[in-house]
Amino acid sequence: MNKNKIKFKNFISLTIAGIVNAFGITVFLAPVKLYDSGISGTSMLLSQITPDYLSLSILLIALNVPLFAIGLKKQGAAFTIYAIYAVAVYSVSAWLITDVLPIDVDMASPLAGQDLLLCALFGGIISGIGSGIAIRSGGAMDGMEVMAVIFAKKLGITVGTFVMIYNVILYVLCGVILNNWILPLYSIVTYYAGLKTIDFIVEGFDRAKSAMIITSKADEICAKLSEEFGTGMTTMKGVGGYLKQEKTVIYFVINRFQIGKLRDIVHEIDRTAYITITEVADVFKQNK
Repeated sequence: MNKNKIKFKNFISLTIAGIVNAFGITVFLAPVKLYDSGISGTSMLLSQITPDYLSLSILLIALNVPLFAIGLKKQGAAFTIYAIYAVAVYSVSAWLITDVLPIDVDMASPLAGQDLLLCALFGGIISGIGSGIAIRSGGAMDGMEVMAVIFAKKLGITVGTFVMIYNVILYVLCGVILNNWILPLYSIVTYYAGLKTIDFIVEGFDRAKSAMIITSKADEICAKLSEEFGTGMTTMKGVGGYLKQEKTVIYFVINRFQIGKLRDIVHEIDRTAYITITEVADVFKQNK
């Protein structure tokens, strides 16, 4: 499959993502001067300390588009087009909410008032939903993610660490410039809520589990597991590192409610079987 192939249906999801993200930012965060993460948070800060004509909508496009353009070679044309479109929808939606629609977002959130905790939580969750949908649709809502992919490896750190360092610097600057540390601290709550929400949207609320079973009774275990769960599995030959005995490694994907049953089945057949359970971020299955 060509990763640069543009799919029309993705633009529908990206439109929803941009609108949702704008709603979370303009209705919950911006009215009480809380900050999103990355370029979005940077745009919010700059919009407060620069002339009025440099609005949040303009800054979002001015800061994000060049970063996506820089990442064109690394991420591909499809990603760049999707990302720029998502940011454009986000920017236009933010402008509509703040300047066109009859919604008062100047002094307080229309839904949460001046309650900073509610604004931080719901602003982070809602904007996280928008960012998560954008990522699942092949794009992104923030150019900082692109910079992280490009520069993190060169700096010898992970992408997550790169983004975290940037956001820490951003929140410290917010505290210094505004001489107020309460808002940057609440913004960390926003960042964490948004981060966890993105994980849930991108990777699923109920992650699958993978089981690695090392046993000398693979045929019996595979037959029983297939009978109980109605799914297939993969077997691999292995040799014990200490006794040099031949073993079979069974790889099996389950959900968290099936772990106990799997353990009982395996140990009923082979009490010496070794089982490890790990979390799986996503499962892709090619149908015939």
